[in-house]
Amino acid sequence: MKIVAAKKILKANDQIAEENRARFDAAGVFVVNLVGSPGCGKTTLVEGLIRQWGGRLAVAVIEGDIAGSVDAERIDALGIPVVQINTEGACHLDAMMIAAAARDLDLEATNLLIVENVGNLVCTAGFDLGEHLRVVVLSVSEGDDKLIKYPAIFQGSHAMVITKMDLLPHTNFRVAEAIAGLKRLAPDARAFQVAALRGEGIAELAGWLAAQQAGRREPRRRS
Repeated sequence: MKIVAAKKILKANDQIAEENRARFDAAGVFVVNLVGSPGCGKTTLVEGLIRQWGGRLAVAVIEGDIAGSVDAERIDALGIPVVQINTEGACHLDAMMIAAAARDLDLEATNLLIVENVGNLVCTAGFDLGEHLRVVVLSVSEGDDKLIKYPAIFQGSHAMVITKMDLLPHTNFRVAEAIAGLKRLAPDARAFQVAALRGEGIAELAGWLAAQQAGRREPRRRS
């Protein structure tokens, strides 16, 4: 019997992630790793951002799901280059998957690459993909206690986007408590409030992401 330690797997992943990052840097591509629970509104958020940028940024998307291509089809309908990764059971994307998917994109024609990770707040926290920025999405329908239950994913993110703000009156979600929790876990992280279906809050988030792509001022954060 042979036992492979998790640390060895993560080390191998981190090496490939650094190779990915070097490849993206050489092509001038800024990469955002979008993480969050299933149903938190990641794809709707990506659609809203793409519409807000209106072609001012050359955007491409990698969609990660256990199965199916529903989300990729939604992005493709907007005329955006998109690659679907089906993990067939794995609860997260890893650096090798991203390396393979990136080969199907024209990186030289891309400014910003959004990786929509598999819906999960646990596994996604431990795997560097080669991104420059990690953004965690939290919907008001999930509850503000997620920062207490899953601290690593928030601690390792540069920003938190609270989505479905139009549903806030129908929930017991405490916005101030969630933002305070983020500041405890990641003092420098930004917090945004968005109702993507209504287009509310999208402009501020889109502007911030565009500024990061242009200046890359934010240091990469790891959990």
